[in-house]
Amino acid sequence: MIRNRKTDYGSYAFLLPAFIVYFSVIVIPVFYSFYVSLFKWNGIAEMEYVGLKNYRNLILSDPVFLTSVKNNMIWIFLTLIFTVSISLGLAVMLNNNFRGRTFFRGLFYFPCVLAPIAVSIIWRWMYNPVIGFVNEFARALGSEWTQTWLSNPKTALYAIFVASLWQGIGQPMILFLAGLQTVPEEVLEAAIIDGAGKVRRFFLVTVPLMRETFIVVIATLIIASMKVFDIVYGLTGGGPNNSTQMLSTYMYIQTFMYNNVGTGATISCIMVIIMLIVIIPYISFTAKED
Repeated sequence: MIRNRKTDYGSYAFLLPAFIVYFSVIVIPVFYSFYVSLFKWNGIAEMEYVGLKNYRNLILSDPVFLTSVKNNMIWIFLTLIFTVSISLGLAVMLNNNFRGRTFFRGLFYFPCVLAPIAVSIIWRWMYNPVIGFVNEFARALGSEWTQTWLSNPKTALYAIFVASLWQGIGQPMILFLAGLQTVPEEVLEAAIIDGAGKVRRFFLVTVPLMRETFIVVIATLIIASMKVFDIVYGLTGGGPNNSTQMLSTYMYIQTFMYNNVGTGATISCIMVIIMLIVIIPYISFTAKED
């Protein structure tokens, strides 16, 4: 005879503190931001209800907002191409047995622990057009390919991305390294017996077995690309001529510099919507079982 299990409702009490924190810090602010986005408000005076006017103005008549969306999309694309490939390549190399590999793991991960604003200061000096390392290195090679990297609208965004790439390569590298170490040796040995070379083993055996790792890495990188703020604000502040504005920096400027709290809240809501549109289908498609 099977007895009905009694539900221990007292155990849910242990979840209550975490639920309260999550609800008060995440859920309520998100819904309040959506509420504020429906108003014209400077943060002090009385709120004026405008409905979806803030959304309409941003999408239809604000070129800086459209530039910010474009820059975020470019940043995501560059991240998926360069950050994923370089971090995966480093992880593959550092997964081999050689003397000093622990040192190199720490060396490549070290920039990741630096504060983004500190990285901004370092790379601002490196990009200095007169005494910066980048231009001096180019001159040492006999190249005339020197310029004001952060003052040129055509190069500023890509220069910032290089600085961000230098700092952010460590975290996905460590995740890929952990994923590589979970690949069963027996499977790789079987592939060797079947005559598969290193390249075929990597793409046909190793990569498919690391599917969960790729899901986590790519999802976190996309989210980080949508939220990128510190290094952009530290290097250019969104300039020159708003050419490096991201959604996060434009939200900050609208909210705290122009006192357009309603517009800032609208930008934050659009960021959330874009992330949901991108992340949920990606995870749903890639994480489903075959």
